[in-house]
Amino acid sequence: MGRKRTVALTVGAASIAAWAASKAMSKSIPRTEKKALNFDSPIVLANRGGLLEAPEHTNAAFSHSASYGVHGFAVDIRLTKDEQIVVFHDEYVNRTTNLEGKLADYSLSEIKEADAGYHFKDKNGEFPYRGKGETVLSLKELLEQFPHLFICINIQETPDTYEGSLIPSKLWYLIEELGAEDRLAVTSAFDEQVDRFNLYAQNRVAIGAGNREIKKAYTAFTSQFGHFYQPTTDLFCCPHKMGIFSIGRAGFINFLSKLNIPIYFTDVDEPDNITTLINAGAAGFITDQPTVMMKTIQNAVAE
Repeated sequence: MGRKRTVALTVGAASIAAWAASKAMSKSIPRTEKKALNFDSPIVLANRGGLLEAPEHTNAAFSHSASYGVHGFAVDIRLTKDEQIVVFHDEYVNRTTNLEGKLADYSLSEIKEADAGYHFKDKNGEFPYRGKGETVLSLKELLEQFPHLFICINIQETPDTYEGSLIPSKLWYLIEELGAEDRLAVTSAFDEQVDRFNLYAQNRVAIGAGNREIKKAYTAFTSQFGHFYQPTTDLFCCPHKMGIFSIGRAGFINFLSKLNIPIYFTDVDEPDNITTLINAGAAGFITDQPTVMMKTIQNAVAE
């Protein structure tokens, strides 16, 4: 046997031995189960209340979705000029309301005067909610109006802004005031915002993975060292594909499940894909069309 081949075999054997030793010595610790995430079957969360069926983040949308039996809502939050938390997606208000400028330039009372149904079009191209009194909701109003539903709250403010620096603490104090710790989750695409919020919450609220944590978990799963991965969050809310990352793989869903981490998919509409993900162990779906998704889920589960 040649010297190079002998060295290669020796190195390979040493690597295998090192991997085996690391697996024996290191083990991922599952997350403590959170009451808010305790569902027996896949759930449906209406995204912004169901933005394709009624004006997003309005009473009309939330009430419409709730009437169809959704398990809860996925909402975005931002901060007003007077530091009140509202359910709102965009930095600017002109896409959904009749106002102009940034949301952060308006107080809660000022933004309440906006027509939140102004730009919503139905399938016929008409504006059925314009001038009908739909207003921007504060997060407090939403939590008080739907105490029986699960709310997944997404911090939309970026960490490097004034509003972004305040909203994690403001959010925690509101949740604590309402005693809502066990009926909601807090997430953000910005891992830093999740970390900031949890400095106050101290794991008393279910927290979701940001983009960095999701990629970290997937990289660990596809490597030979998944046993080194120590989760820092309680749930994943993400598309079934993130660039080169195939998040919807059954193996990855199972990897997370063993760590007590449910995964909710945000971009799945085709019935066949929904059924496939349910069979793979998906915990639920965040959808713009809750009535369609509810029927699809019921049919998939019945089969």
